[in-house]
Amino acid sequence: MSISVVRSPVQGACDAQVLETGNSRFKECLTATPPSRRTSQDSQADGQSDSAPDGGTAAWLIVVGGWCAMFSSYGWLHSIGVFQNYYQNVMFPEYSASTIAWISSLEVFLMLALGPIVGWLSDTFGPRAVVMGGSFFHIFGVMMASISTKYYQILLAQGICSPIGLCAIAQPVLSVMPNWFNKRCGLAYGIISTSAGIAGIILPIMINRLIPKVGFGWAMRIVAFMMLFFLIIAALTVRERVPPRPEVLNREILLRPFCDVKMVLLLVSGILLSFGVWCPSNYIVTSSLAVGLQTNLSQYLVSIQNAGSLFGRFFCGVFADKFGTYNSYIFLNVCSGILVLALWIPATSNSAIIVFDVLFGFTSGAYYTLLVALVAPIAPPREIGYWAGLNFFFASIAGLVTGPIGGAILAQDNGSYWGMKVYSGVLLLAGSVIVLGTRLRLTEMVLWAKC
Repeated sequence: MSISVVRSPVQGACDAQVLETGNSRFKECLTATPPSRRTSQDSQADGQSDSAPDGGTAAWLIVVGGWCAMFSSYGWLHSIGVFQNYYQNVMFPEYSASTIAWISSLEVFLMLALGPIVGWLSDTFGPRAVVMGGSFFHIFGVMMASISTKYYQILLAQGICSPIGLCAIAQPVLSVMPNWFNKRCGLAYGIISTSAGIAGIILPIMINRLIPKVGFGWAMRIVAFMMLFFLIIAALTVRERVPPRPEVLNREILLRPFCDVKMVLLLVSGILLSFGVWCPSNYIVTSSLAVGLQTNLSQYLVSIQNAGSLFGRFFCGVFADKFGTYNSYIFLNVCSGILVLALWIPATSNSAIIVFDVLFGFTSGAYYTLLVALVAPIAPPREIGYWAGLNFFFASIAGLVTGPIGGAILAQDNGSYWGMKVYSGVLLLAGSVIVLGTRLRLTEMVLWAKC
């Protein structure tokens, strides 16, 4: 669901008055582009955004391309954990587990942290060109990893080159959806996000089966060729509806999101929710083994969680169109926090752990699916890519340090996962409350409203 919010002159004056007591730069940023100075191109862009087709061949082709792009980007990202064991025990046994973990940590961090840059490039030059460039970097990185034999080579290829491409593939696709869908925007996001869940189930099993049969190199190349096929479809189908307008990146554009209280609250909530969501994702296997889960069952926990996420990603999009994007996002993240505190902490049996894994995968799907949809009602139509990219950038901070923080909590608790689970659940609930602040400002403090 996409909501258009127009700032009135009175609201602008009130915001400027509040900021006047703080940093004068923020006041200058907020008042630099009053409604009276809006260009005809800006007005035309807003009009085009308001008349999103919400269907038709062109719009649904965007969904097809988005599905393919998400399979090869977020789907790959959800599968990289499968390499940790192989690198640690086969390719680089002389390196510690924490050193090996830098490969996946850098991959997650760079994919999210480059969001503002990639978002601006997409806003300026259009999504197709950016997706094509990203496809080159991602496939090139995976291919180079397939012929690598040294740790630094894998780090450069898979930890740096590939995630640059991943960000350039996923970010434009997510940002362009609100231009094509309004009432069905949640459904569109739900559909394209299912591919990441499907890839998260298929790719780990596929890679684990291929490596013993054809070797690491050919396993990587086979996966790369498969992703290339999907990325070609994405490059042919993904395009903008509102023509891009090349614009010099200046201080006004850079600071504009930070002049909006709603966006600032959204950024803060993104950090907290990222910490909360990634703790169960990163530690579900080790925490389950610690309470006695069978080893042969633990290797499927990531795929089981991705299977739950597959359905969660789709249905949270449906819920967003029916009940509102913010309402659905807040409700499902609160459910994630409750599941962590009420089910993950006491879970000691195989059945309880698997039930938590499936349910958490379902509810956490909202975090991945609706992140950009939350920005659409707030950001100017031509700057959705940059504003959404900021959300990913702040989330990347959590992605980089979640592992070390979780490890520190474990060490302080002498290996007990209780403190880390409480930490995860509390941050999920706290982040949901802060998102509620953005939602209340959008609805002018109306508690019961579709938003």
